[in-house]
Amino acid sequence: MAMVGATRRHGRIAYPIHGLNSLWPEIAAGQPVIVLQNLGLAWIPVWHYAVVFGYDFQHNTVLLRSGKTERKVMSFYTFEKTWARSNYWGLIVLKPTQLPAVATEKDYLAAVFGLEKSRQFQAAIKGYQTALTRWPHSLIALMGQGNSFYAHGDLHGAEGAFKQAVMIHPEAAGAYNNLAQVLWEQGRNPEALEAAQRAVAIGGPLREVYESTLREIKSTK
Repeated sequence: MAMVGATRRHGRIAYPIHGLNSLWPEIAAGQPVIVLQNLGLAWIPVWHYAVVFGYDFQHNTVLLRSGKTERKVMSFYTFEKTWARSNYWGLIVLKPTQLPAVATEKDYLAAVFGLEKSRQFQAAIKGYQTALTRWPHSLIALMGQGNSFYAHGDLHGAEGAFKQAVMIHPEAAGAYNNLAQVLWEQGRNPEALEAAQRAVAIGGPLREVYESTLREIKSTK
């Protein structure tokens, strides 16, 4: 967690990977991967971080930066055995404008949300924008982008994200509620009221939250 936290504090995305099938495509794409190895035994562990930056299938070896050794050659067998002892924990450090070579929407957005939780809102906005280049209809990415704009104090940016969300997902009550909030804070009460009423009409598990937003807007008419 300390390594993941440090990554986020520097405005970078900490994207976890697990297993050889996830490792090889990243290395082939030129993206180094931090791995946790146990160089000892299961009952006498010697935990060690290394960076995998290459492989040679012809000679069945991997290339690592390990400690002060800039180019350590290790056999596939030894590498896989020592990495397996950490349950194949690996980490890619990405700029917010980068995507992993093999990314799932769920995992990538969870990694970007880590930036949002760390209050790295500008980096999170870029990360969500990057996600939308791969998954342009992602409601989670649009909501995350809007929330990050809002937290960063950019009401116009938040409005744009939430408007795009309701356009693509017309039954997304949360997007209407958040749109109502940012419109209301801009003094655009009639538009805010319409969006809030739409959120309440759609309802769902957070209906009480939407009703609270609607009451607040009505109280300032």
